[in-house]
Amino acid sequence: MRTIRVLALLGILAPVAVCAAESPQAGDAAAPYRIEEVSLGPIPSNGVGATTSPDGCHIAYVVAKGDKQLVVIDGQAGPEYDRVGGLVFSLDGKRVAYGAGKDGKKFVVLDGEEGPEYDGILEGTPVFSPDGKRVAYVAGKGDKWFVVLDGQEGTEYDGIARRTPFFSPDGKRVAYGAKKGDKCFVVLDGQAGPEYDGILEGTPVFSPDGKRVAYGARKGDKQFVVLDGQEGPEYDGVGGLVFSPDGKRVAYAAWKGDKHFVVIDGQAGPDYDGIAGLVFSLDGKRVAYGARRGDRRLVVLDGQEGPEYDMIGAGSIRFSPDGKRVAYVAWKGDKWFVVIDGHAGPGYDGIIKGTPVFSPDGKRVAYGVAKGNKKFVVLDGQAGPEYETCWSLVFSPDGKRVAYGAGKDGKQFVVLDGQAGPEHKGIFGLVFSPDGKCVAYVAQKGGKQLVVLDGQEGPEYDGIIEGGPVFRSEGTLEYLAVRPGILFRVKHVPVER
Repeated sequence: MRTIRVLALLGILAPVAVCAAESPQAGDAAAPYRIEEVSLGPIPSNGVGATTSPDGCHIAYVVAKGDKQLVVIDGQAGPEYDRVGGLVFSLDGKRVAYGAGKDGKKFVVLDGEEGPEYDGILEGTPVFSPDGKRVAYVAGKGDKWFVVLDGQEGTEYDGIARRTPFFSPDGKRVAYGAKKGDKCFVVLDGQAGPEYDGILEGTPVFSPDGKRVAYGARKGDKQFVVLDGQEGPEYDGVGGLVFSPDGKRVAYAAWKGDKHFVVIDGQAGPDYDGIAGLVFSLDGKRVAYGARRGDRRLVVLDGQEGPEYDMIGAGSIRFSPDGKRVAYVAWKGDKWFVVIDGHAGPGYDGIIKGTPVFSPDGKRVAYGVAKGNKKFVVLDGQAGPEYETCWSLVFSPDGKRVAYGAGKDGKQFVVLDGQAGPEHKGIFGLVFSPDGKCVAYVAQKGGKQLVVLDGQEGPEYDGIIEGGPVFRSEGTLEYLAVRPGILFRVKHVPVER
């Protein structure tokens, strides 16, 4: 789910697309794309709570009608209710669900069909499984709460944990925290587990293959991790529970007294004054985390301590996709550095958020820096041109190309393969197409927004809806747009020459 604003009404930039292949001019009869535009109806001025599907090609929002509310999905108005909320799309954008109320009763509307009535629906539900085939929500009758999974009511409990239930990545399993009396436990695939004094928020956690599950639990003043049904050692606290991408390993931070450490595969590491940023490589063979010793910070990689710095950039530790390389941001004195494979690069006044970035093949690395009032990108150790601003650094899927947004003299543009493109009033949201030939971004022209594809400007709109456009497998570019007050689905469809 992505909650957004209708940009046409608010005048805010959102993603738009441009292609970097051979570029015919606008209006060129030989242009390799045709525009298909379908009206989805008007956008009411009182539409609120707009939510787009993850692919950016569907939108739903709530509209007030007198003392009633209704949901409009892709321009189609649904039934009126006393109140609606909790709009959510499945990841593939094909399904939508929300909670609704009528005559004092609450229920879930799934794909346009009303479900059974209850006394309450827990905020934060319904939720879809990752494959979109299943849906679950928490409902209440009287003082009892239960999970409704695929239309079937589960066992009643005194309470269900917030931000649950959780689906496994393959959608086949479901888990949630529950309460009965003063005891808490995890319900996994319909079976209640052992009782504890508490279950840590944000757990249980499934392994990426869905075969394993772990959660944090509390007995008295002690906490521990329950992995595949087995209780681990007790500590004063645990947190940051994470599986390796292959599901074979698990790690978490723990503490006793004022000492913090990482527990990896059941083995406690060395003591530090603080732990942060625990991350596995994609192949699961390597692990890194940030640690604090007094007022010094360092990165521990595969059990080996790196150099000490004044600060390690929050969330900056990242492995290359092949797991062979690691990079992070560090600060020492009055300078920031990018440390790649254990070697600190030149010092700068700042490192641009979201960098460094590895290419998909792991062979290249790039990051943005600040030097005085200038910004530029360092690619494979080479500094690029200076600009007033830089952002959204991305590699193409094959790693051969790189693009980023830049600004100078009040204008914004995309720098692609080292070449600055056309200037616009605004640019945002860079992304390459799967074949690496096209790059998508927001472009604003005066008070309008438009898509430029293969150098060809598409139709102008009052706004492009945030979350789009997306490239389909056959090469079609699709997005939602507004002109004026009317919602359109727009496609740039490839044309054979």
